[in-house]
Amino acid sequence: MANVETKQLTEAQDRFVAAWGKMGTAWGISRTMAEVHALLYITGEPLCTDDVMERLQISRGNASMSLRALLEWGIVERVHRRGDRKEYFHAEQDVWVLFRAIVRERMKREVDPMRASLYEIRDMTSERAGERGGKDAKDPALAAHNKRIDSMLEFLETMEKMSASFVSPAGRGLQAAAKILGFVGGRAEPRPTGSKPDSEREAG
Repeated sequence: MANVETKQLTEAQDRFVAAWGKMGTAWGISRTMAEVHALLYITGEPLCTDDVMERLQISRGNASMSLRALLEWGIVERVHRRGDRKEYFHAEQDVWVLFRAIVRERMKREVDPMRASLYEIRDMTSERAGERGGKDAKDPALAAHNKRIDSMLEFLETMEKMSASFVSPAGRGLQAAAKILGFVGGRAEPRPTGSKPDSEREAG
C-alpha cells in the first residue's frame, strides 16, 4: 500500500512540475528553471543538484544554471547539512512571500526598463527637445504623441506604487490586498456539475 501511495505522490508531483513549467514559459521564463523551482517547492524538502538532475532528467549545467537564477530571484535558498559537503537548495514555502519575490523581480526586469525607455522617448519630443530641434512644440500630432506616452508613464508609475504598497517585505501586504478584494479568507464553494458561472447566468 505504501508503494502505491508513494507512486501516486510522485505522479502528482510530476504533474505539478509539468504544469508549473508550462506556465513559466508563458511568463517568458525558462521551462527548466520553472520546473526546478516547482520540484523544490512541491517536495518541500532541500535537494542537491544531483537530486534535481536525476528527478528531472536534465544536465548538470542546466540544473546549476537554473538553481543560480532561482537564488538571484530570491525564491530559493542554499541549505547546508552537517557532515555533507554537497550544497542543498530549498524553495520558499509561503506562497505570499513567493509571489512577492516574483512580482518584485518582474517589475525590476520588465517594467522598470520599459519605464526608463518611455522617459527617453518622452524627452525626444518634450518642449525643450522641440526648441532645440527648431520644431513647433505645440504641433497637434506632437502633443497627441506626448499625451499617449504620458498616459502610459502614469499607468506604469501607478503600478509601481501599488506594488510598493501591497507587496510588503513579509509578503503580507499582497495577502491583505487580496482579502480586501474578497479573493481569500474563505474556501470557495464547489459549483454544481453542469452549472454556469455567475457571469454567464447574468449574461443569460
